[in-house]
Amino acid sequence: MTYSSLSAYKQQILNDFNSRLNYENEFHKRAATRLVELAKLQSGQHVLDIATGTGLAAIAAAMVVGSTGRVLGTDFALKMLQQAQQKVEALGLTNTKFEVVDADEQELQEGQFDAILCSSAIVYFTDIPTSLRQWYNALKPGGVVAFSCLAETSPTASVLFRTVVQRYGITIPNPNELLGTPKRCCQLLEMIGFEEIGITTEQFGFYLQDMESAWTGNAKSAFGLQDVKWSKEQLERCKQEYFTQINKAATEEGYWNDVTMFFVTARKESETAA
Repeated sequence: MTYSSLSAYKQQILNDFNSRLNYENEFHKRAATRLVELAKLQSGQHVLDIATGTGLAAIAAAMVVGSTGRVLGTDFALKMLQQAQQKVEALGLTNTKFEVVDADEQELQEGQFDAILCSSAIVYFTDIPTSLRQWYNALKPGGVVAFSCLAETSPTASVLFRTVVQRYGITIPNPNELLGTPKRCCQLLEMIGFEEIGITTEQFGFYLQDMESAWTGNAKSAFGLQDVKWSKEQLERCKQEYFTQINKAATEEGYWNDVTMFFVTARKESETAA
């Protein structure tokens, strides 16, 4: 997949997330909660949640750091942040705020945060190594970064989607390739200078119940067919081929959509160690 410009790619991400009415599904809730658990936050800490979306990880973090702590959630999808703000107000949280910020352009002060979180979103950044370097600098000595990403072979329903559309002349890059194995995650973090790297691998897979939703989720994604100028007939033909391939791969229980997720934590060198 090629984009006419970087701004076109960003617009596709915005279109994707601002149109997601069911973002807070069980997968995203579980992933955000688990990430916060593994980050091992402490009362009174200052936490940044990048690409916070509807604030799932930010709010979970706010519950841990308490009234003496602070949580800042940033995202560039305004409609998602509006949902996050509504939840914070309903919960009466006073230690959490949200700002509309493009993660690729976010300016961070050195040594500003005790922890930086990013739940299920790092794959959308245009330059992941540069973002991680910026996060490293923005952490206090001994501070923790915690993010989640998918194995390069997951979700299998998306891998199959890319395989099918390639038969129709469209090549979509695998967004999970850079961080798609524990080894690659470790190598990148070590190169930047992070220490105490921990990777927890968990299975979030499920049997696919709705092929139509799987198609729509993939096709409307920023890593999908938003930028493809097909006729309705071409689009329908590709969709039916996708359904055919899912049915071929299904067992009696259905099509198993493997979703292997990595929860990655790492620390900036402490002043004592330095």
